[in-house]
Amino acid sequence: MAMFDWVRRRVFLALFLVLLDSRIRRMHIESLYIALEFDMSCFIYQLPLKLFSNVSLKACMASGRLGFVMLLAVLMLSNSLLLKAATSQVAISKQYPKQDLSLIKVKVVEFLQTQTLGYPGKVAVQAGAIDPNLKLAICHDIQVFLPSGSRAWGKTSVGVRCNAPSAWTIYAQATVNVVAQYLVAAAPLAQGRVVTHEDLLFQTGDLTQLPPGIFTDVTQALGRIVNISMNAGAVLRQEMLKVSPVVQQGQTVMITSAGKGFRVSAEGKAMTKANEGQVVQVKVANGQVVSGIARQSGQVEVVF
Repeated sequence: MAMFDWVRRRVFLALFLVLLDSRIRRMHIESLYIALEFDMSCFIYQLPLKLFSNVSLKACMASGRLGFVMLLAVLMLSNSLLLKAATSQVAISKQYPKQDLSLIKVKVVEFLQTQTLGYPGKVAVQAGAIDPNLKLAICHDIQVFLPSGSRAWGKTSVGVRCNAPSAWTIYAQATVNVVAQYLVAAAPLAQGRVVTHEDLLFQTGDLTQLPPGIFTDVTQALGRIVNISMNAGAVLRQEMLKVSPVVQQGQTVMITSAGKGFRVSAEGKAMTKANEGQVVQVKVANGQVVSGIARQSGQVEVVF
């Protein structure tokens, strides 16, 4: 800008001198003081110019015309340099186009939405801000991934990488909210109590803000035994309700075994207690001990 001010002032001076040449050609200047000042980036310089009487106005006008031509040449050279610089900048931008950061955020949201399919309730995904100062080369195949230790839950970190034409990797912050129903104690529950429908109550909230191991389905908690006493409204968690054994030690159970074209059943006595799905040993009438999978209602499945 300082350079353009300097050129502008000299153009005005040259025009002024030309005007004097056309209007007052026969006049002589007794005393004329012109202070030419131009402000450069590192110094300020003042050039006093004093024209005294008896100086030929014709010589002064010729000098003015010469200065005007020189200034026009400087101005044209400056414009040429600026145009060349702008053209070079455009060429660089075309050669190395930058990646649109907003597109990265869209890819992050789409990725997390896919990862959260099957979550209960209403899922909301929001990508965090990406540093606008990042200069990333444009990528036509953006790959989004979850770094080791991260999951699509609550505040999380998501990796974004590009392999070609220029390889780069960044990590973006994101938030996944899951608003759904979860179970709380409908009344105070004492230790050792078997949970029934009357003991359960649904509340709605963001599951990502709750401790892990909560219940979102009544069938997950029914029949369990209260492990520790709790007050009404307590959020039910896995460690608070232990699974009630479906087979007790010494209980008479029904052993069943099925295969292609046959089904065999016999009674036996459980030697240990077991939860559903656990392996339990059963002694049959002839004294033989067999192993099977404990099921509801005193059933034991034997698979050969």
